[in-house]
Amino acid sequence: QVQLVESGGGLVQPGGSLRLSCAASGSIFSIYDMGWYRQAPGKRRELVAMITSSGNTNSADSVKGRFTISRDNAKNTVYLQMNSLKPEDTALYYCYVEYTLGHYSDRKGSWGQGTQVTVSS
Repeated sequence: QVQLVESGGGLVQPGGSLRLSCAASGSIFSIYDMGWYRQAPGKRRELVAMITSSGNTNSADSVKGRFTISRDNAKNTVYLQMNSLKPEDTALYYCYVEYTLGHYSDRKGSWGQGTQVTVSS
């Protein structure tokens, strides 16, 4: 099994910054896409940003220019640097990782437990 451990959430004032981390561990053979999603109360879970194993990134229009996703393949860790935070960024942030457990096994996906980000004065 794969475990995802997230950290870095918290309370921050508008305009502030936070850095989220998500470390994957377990019997992982290869990791493919890694990403961050968020879900605000009463809303659907939405993609924030995604990064492929080769470093290509994709992000939601609402966070372009403010959030940066990166990964450290040696540490099986994905990061989300969030700058110029706005109250509308308040949500539970989940990391998502695609991986295989063996050379010929199917890709699987796992979710982190979620870390709360609250942007408020």
